[in-house]
Amino acid sequence: MSVNLAAMLREGTKKSHSMAENVGFVKCFLKGVVEKASYRKLVMNLYFVYSAMEEEMGKLQDHPVAGKIYFPLLNRKQSLEEDLRFYYGSNWREEIAISPAGQAYVERIREVANSAPELLVAHSYTRYLGDLSGGQILKKIAQRAMNLNDGAGTAFYEFPDISDEKAFKNKYRQSLDELQIDMATAERIVDEANAAFGMNMKLFQELEGNLIKAVGQMLFNTLTRRRVRGSTELATAE
Repeated sequence: MSVNLAAMLREGTKKSHSMAENVGFVKCFLKGVVEKASYRKLVMNLYFVYSAMEEEMGKLQDHPVAGKIYFPLLNRKQSLEEDLRFYYGSNWREEIAISPAGQAYVERIREVANSAPELLVAHSYTRYLGDLSGGQILKKIAQRAMNLNDGAGTAFYEFPDISDEKAFKNKYRQSLDELQIDMATAERIVDEANAAFGMNMKLFQELEGNLIKAVGQMLFNTLTRRRVRGSTELATAE
């Protein structure tokens, strides 16, 4: 049997989606406050997460459930490698290391791939549909905030093999609804999607300390410049 899994996921993750958008790092990002050191750490962790997910999805492409939503043209590993090369340099592989939240996320992906592959549907949905839905907006915010040009550092948001993102998302949702699963399995997938949102939130929360320090430093520098300028103007007036 099949169920309306796309609608179940949309409705069943609304609260988690809202909570993720209200994490400090994400709220700052959406307002255009993006600090490069924090952002590149996010890219670093996403590289490990997508590498694990795409490796496991590739192994399971013939699985009766997980294999039905395996679309290699969604893969982000290569684009993340391009961004890591931009942020860390040509020896980026020696420069990066996964964070505790990233490690927990990767371990969960490996765990479900081995014990309950159908739950990988939740991880695919949570990441890829989000990337397709808000990617272009986030790309523009990142470019403006970090003064990036010509797509440098934002390859993650590019899907060159998908010409019509709206049409593809409809195709993806149709694939979800055509999965031959029962209601109990569908509910487990929704639960796992909420857990995936939680793992993403922990990635963002790890970055908040760095972002707060960076914003504080920027404010301090701005105030210092104003004080210096004010003192100079006063001395000139005298």
